[in-house]
Amino acid sequence: MTKKLAVVMDHISTIKPYKDSTFAMLLEAQTRGYELHHVTMDQLAFSDNQAIALNQKLTVTDNLDDWFQLEAVTTTPLTDFDVILMRKDPPFDMEYIYATYLLEHAQQQGTVIVNHPQSLRDANEKMYTTWFPECCPPLLISRQASQIKAFLEQYKDTVIKPLGGMGGESIFHLKAGDGNTNVILETLTEHGKTFAMVQKFVPEISAGDKRILLINGEPIPYALARIPADGEFRGNIAAGGRGVGQPLTERDYWICEQVGPTLKEKGLIFVGIDVIGDYLTEINVTSPTCIRELDKQFDLNISGTLFNAIEHS
Repeated sequence: MTKKLAVVMDHISTIKPYKDSTFAMLLEAQTRGYELHHVTMDQLAFSDNQAIALNQKLTVTDNLDDWFQLEAVTTTPLTDFDVILMRKDPPFDMEYIYATYLLEHAQQQGTVIVNHPQSLRDANEKMYTTWFPECCPPLLISRQASQIKAFLEQYKDTVIKPLGGMGGESIFHLKAGDGNTNVILETLTEHGKTFAMVQKFVPEISAGDKRILLINGEPIPYALARIPADGEFRGNIAAGGRGVGQPLTERDYWICEQVGPTLKEKGLIFVGIDVIGDYLTEINVTSPTCIRELDKQFDLNISGTLFNAIEHS
């Protein structure tokens, strides 16, 4: 009997197939004989006491110019799928949370959801690091300008970021005495209405912001160090950084040992943690990337390892 897999993602026409991790997963699933179905988040619904999706049967080809084909739209109960990959990119907002509730209906009836819907809600990619303080640089999460300014005065050199962004968006390198301090805090906290995270600046960012992928709590033995472009402090590829693969260090493995068992326990099958120098800075659970870059540089098949885990979950 053919296994059916649905992927919830931004429309596949918008991706860059040469570096898209979701695309790598779809290629692997297709190779394993899965029937693929494409779903955008607006196509999820609840009707007649079940979660459903408008969806299109999908075929993928490892080609830079013509990488997918979609068939006609049909309506399918989510429970008809054996596996659902939740790969919608942030922002992580209330619409995203509503989608996880719909996915949870299917999960309760036996569909494998990657990642676990409740854990997607629980594990904010910035705040979840606070459960592992021994791994993190000094940090503060606050809406209060006075608290953020006090942290800035204490550590002198900081990075401040929103809790729900991705790809390096709206991240500021802020030093004590910066004349733009007030406007940066007003912008990021919306005049005290939203939380922001402030971390002590880790100068080892110049050597790269390392993305380490974990599958069922176990790390892939290579990281992609995303090295900032000239004049930049952000290593994110989306912000112009370049990716250089490297073996994990002893400290990297130690950090993975601290967080891995908890990730596995929470059903977070595929996670990308970010490490700068000796410090854990983010735990990415929504749509971690860097599969294709690491596969290419080290002749790996990370998606194959992922599907081995999915099929034994």
